[in-house]
Amino acid sequence: MSTSSQWPGISSRITSRQIIVGDLNMHILEALPPSNFTAPHRLVLLIHGFPELAYSWRKVIIPLADAGFHVIAPDQRGYGQTTTLDQFEAGVIRKVQYDDDLSPSRLINYVTDIVNLVFVLGYTSVHAVVGHDFGSPVAGNCALIRPDLFKSVVLMSAPQAGGSTLNPDGSLPAKSLIEIANGHLATFDPPRKHYTMYFSGREANEDITNPPGGLHAFLRAYYHSKSGSWPGNEPHPLPRESLPATLAGLAKLPHYYVLPLSQTMPQCVLTEEYTDQIDKSKEWLSDEELAIYVQEYGRTGFQGGLNQYRVMTSVMWSKEINLFAGKRIEVPAMFLSGKQDWGIYQLPGVLEKMKGEFCVDMKDEDFVLVDGAGHWVQQEKPTEVVQHLLRFFTKPLENI
Repeated sequence: MSTSSQWPGISSRITSRQIIVGDLNMHILEALPPSNFTAPHRLVLLIHGFPELAYSWRKVIIPLADAGFHVIAPDQRGYGQTTTLDQFEAGVIRKVQYDDDLSPSRLINYVTDIVNLVFVLGYTSVHAVVGHDFGSPVAGNCALIRPDLFKSVVLMSAPQAGGSTLNPDGSLPAKSLIEIANGHLATFDPPRKHYTMYFSGREANEDITNPPGGLHAFLRAYYHSKSGSWPGNEPHPLPRESLPATLAGLAKLPHYYVLPLSQTMPQCVLTEEYTDQIDKSKEWLSDEELAIYVQEYGRTGFQGGLNQYRVMTSVMWSKEINLFAGKRIEVPAMFLSGKQDWGIYQLPGVLEKMKGEFCVDMKDEDFVLVDGAGHWVQQEKPTEVVQHLLRFFTKPLENI
């Protein structure tokens, strides 16, 4: 098995190392500014999503470091080469199982991991925390909970709007909104299911770890289908005026978001509909680069990441967010996504609430949709992503 320092696309200036962070033996990719930078280093953290890795930031790490930033991209808890400290000390790496204790996958633990990482690195402030996909709520909550530590935040591909899981009378609802929507979708003709509920299920890990045709074929189709390379991605806001209208809009989403009820995710994306022009995705994700994701997820399975869906779709496991109900992100914030990413619209109203209420200091210029990119924007259009990040990072210090 190749080591991460030998992976395609990893510059010789990027260091791969393991550090002890709380209860984790955390794997990070790291790059420092060139030696001619004499100013104090400013820390930038890059938090990946699902099904990705620290490796997903390979194309932007060095350009950000060249601009004078100390750049760190960790494998999150449950992903890649990050393991629990118990497993590390025992020398036994065990795949995460569906029946394992779900409490380590609570959102607050991912936020705590990043806070602990900052202090282990010897910093007392972070210039910017950047989160993509499932990294977006982690980054957002870092800025929400510890604005003293995280001086700015970039939310990528998954808008955040805070909020509460409580009923108006203060009680916990029996089901999450996603569970309720999923139940309605199952009554449609033909019946559907929401991808978050599918990914929360017992069979999902086995389905996507051992798909028909192999893991390489599935991941190629999955990454392609959610990218700007698939011509069917033409996202737009969904109806909000009523629950029936919203559900009707959801039912029209691509099948990788709202699946036919009887299909697995591999069965859904390994079809002619989603493999149309599939080789176009090789322009931004070569077979050699894709092989790293195949290697790592083939080794670990997907359950560590899938547990984030289980927490998100469970009222019981996500209730801790109620502690911060009504609190807003007050540090400077940016939203950055691919223009062809359905993820920005899949939860009707969240985008508007993020811009108008949750992120107090998000300027119009810092709401950016990159044309030609889908969900994997930092891999599909790294040059544009770097340009927008650096513009945001290098605003006058009194404002950031």
